[in-house]
Amino acid sequence: MSSRVLVMALLLALLCSARVQAAVTVNCTTTAGGIAFGIYNPLSTVGTASTGSLKVVCTGSGFGATTITVDVSLSPGLSGNYATRTMLSGSNVLDYNIYWSTAYTQIIGNGTGGSYAGSAGPITIIAGGSGQATGTMYGYIPPSQDVAPGGYSDVITVTVTY
Repeated sequence: MSSRVLVMALLLALLCSARVQAAVTVNCTTTAGGIAFGIYNPLSTVGTASTGSLKVVCTGSGFGATTITVDVSLSPGLSGNYATRTMLSGSNVLDYNIYWSTAYTQIIGNGTGGSYAGSAGPITIIAGGSGQATGTMYGYIPPSQDVAPGGYSDVITVTVTY
């Protein structure tokens, strides 16, 4: 009988000493404010610039907390390459690009073709709470492009990993 009590006591001690791990499930949503260039003057010797915004909000559910890094990349758009993105109006083409700063040297992309992906963090996400990262995209249309009048647009996909 005493060996049975000893085994039960050991089992109880093992059960009580087991650690419970906290588990947080993180869900992130992204919003991007488009870059609206307005009217482009093909006779101007000065390029046209505008900005757009990126915002990633991550919420936590479950128990505990975790730390994440948010990685952001943009697709090349309809042109298929980062070196020169293009906006289209029918068959008419207007070159432009999207950059990380007003220096217009680092093209926002996925890290290939001369582009640079971005990241933010570390961001601590607590269960029941949220964290966010925001940024600005700088669009630029080079000057003196001989283009027809019209509404020009491109389709860019924002990819967020965490």
